[in-house]
Amino acid sequence: MSQVSGLLPSPDVLWQAPSGAVAAAEAGDDLSGPWRLLLLGDGSPTRHLQLLTGAPVEVELIAMAADGQAAGQAPAEVGELELPLIRRQVWLSCRGESLAWAESWWNQAAAQRHLQDRSLPIWRSLTADRAELFREVDGLARVSAPWLEERFGRSGPFWSRHYRFFRGGRELTVIREVFSPALERWLGPSSAPAAASS
Repeated sequence: MSQVSGLLPSPDVLWQAPSGAVAAAEAGDDLSGPWRLLLLGDGSPTRHLQLLTGAPVEVELIAMAADGQAAGQAPAEVGELELPLIRRQVWLSCRGESLAWAESWWNQAAAQRHLQDRSLPIWRSLTADRAELFREVDGLARVSAPWLEERFGRSGPFWSRHYRFFRGGRELTVIREVFSPALERWLGPSSAPAAASS
């Protein structure tokens, strides 16, 4: 597995919902209700993980490094960020079990201003001064990567989403999250139950 500045390669996107369907809350028909809320809701995933497990979320920083062009599998919205870019990658765990992986793209100056304590979840860093934020979910996807399978201890593909944070009407960051199937322990199966035949 090749790493640039310690960054893992972004996962391969195997399927992605049309952006219009995500914006209109019409994506994810095959998801169960709890998984739709997790993936398409505008709540904090770190808060959700803590509520589900009853344990604090531990953030393991993989790397935070310059990302010249954000090429490859980066969400299209990354192209709207002002250069130069920084990419940050973390594992999110509860009681030592990895439940999610996340990467985020930032303008370098914005990252230095907002991510001073790199061990904190992004949501806590951005709301420490109780400033208002707006989260817009832009994407729903199924992704795969050997290193995700190894860390989650499960076979892929995995559910993923990406979204943007805005402050004062300006785009602040783009964040992609990938969730472990281990969350089915609390949320139930990710697939919606088949419609009963009449």
